[in-house]
Amino acid sequence: MADIVDLEAYGKDFTADPYPYYAKLRAQGPVHRVRLPYAPEAWLVVGHQAVRAALSDPRLNKNWRAAGLQSDAGEESALWTNMLDADPPHHTRLRKLVAKEFTARRVEALRPRVQQITDELLDTMLAAPEGRADLVEALAFPLPMTVICELLGVPDMDREAFRAWSNEIVAPTSEQAAQEAVVAMSGYLVDLIETMRNAPGDGLLSALIRTSDEDGDQLSRDELVGTAFLLLVAGHETTVSLLANGVRALLQHPAQLAALRADYSLLDNAVEEMLRYDGPVETATWRFTAEPVEIGGTLIPAGKTVAIVLASASRDREHFAAADDFDITRDARGHTAFGHGIHFCLGAPLARLEARVALRSLLERCPTLAMDADFDDLTWRTGMLRGIEQLPVRWNG
Repeated sequence: MADIVDLEAYGKDFTADPYPYYAKLRAQGPVHRVRLPYAPEAWLVVGHQAVRAALSDPRLNKNWRAAGLQSDAGEESALWTNMLDADPPHHTRLRKLVAKEFTARRVEALRPRVQQITDELLDTMLAAPEGRADLVEALAFPLPMTVICELLGVPDMDREAFRAWSNEIVAPTSEQAAQEAVVAMSGYLVDLIETMRNAPGDGLLSALIRTSDEDGDQLSRDELVGTAFLLLVAGHETTVSLLANGVRALLQHPAQLAALRADYSLLDNAVEEMLRYDGPVETATWRFTAEPVEIGGTLIPAGKTVAIVLASASRDREHFAAADDFDITRDARGHTAFGHGIHFCLGAPLARLEARVALRSLLERCPTLAMDADFDDLTWRTGMLRGIEQLPVRWNG
């Protein structure tokens, strides 16, 4: 049995900048037995080639039951009855039903509204007499939260309460607090779906309640709860960090910021480099081994948790030259920020759309945008997601 690498021992240094630690692990091999700050013992996959292979390996289950593992108290919640936590054929069925309504046309039709919301948020931010703000609170959080709620057709809700539940679930502060958030979130979504079933609207969630396959297959109540949870949480959490991490990278690399300001045709490529360089999802959601599985020359025993590090794969020097450099002109194709294989992020087009609109509008309207704090003083969330908690900026000199 391989020795355990205790990443938890590195504390805040690992949370703030895990990339040097992942580089050392990659140099030793693509798979390691580790202890993480936010999880029990796991097998960590870090190399680009091994990560893509693991993400496509049907022997790695998303459903912990299939691996014969015991559940925690919160694992029985309907929140986990979604395609991200399912394997084929269940996953195939759920994704087909959701993808039928979550179309590229529906996403592209949101562009004018995304621009309008962005403009309104920037109007409010730039009206601040002191010329400074926390960009997470002013733009990075409210934009994707508003967009996903409107896309789903969710009425105005207590977004601060929802944000607190969401943050606790994806980055738990304690087991009890996480379980309380799961119960509260589940109860809220059950009530919401029942309300929308009785008074349907034009949003995606009402469409999912109505939709059926050719054979009449429909989402069950628990599947609707799980799907609503996945779309609401994944639909805003990751884009918050994409925007915040991306703007931070630009401000920390003035030459790259200047290049983008000089040529906005680089915008799409810049977004891809932001995703590669410091993407919003550090580690994919857990996989489990129902049988011994060999990855990258290492045999992982049955009944083990596998953590696939998307962030490490996107910084692998064997795939990306000068991988630790932020370069908006590079070919960033092959990054794993949205995953790979059958669980590739369904919401990737929406995240890209929001990022492109928000970044261009922000830079055009804030020609003197600058950090209003020391980069080293920024605090980072812990857990599978990677994002700064605040991004203090100024724009009046």
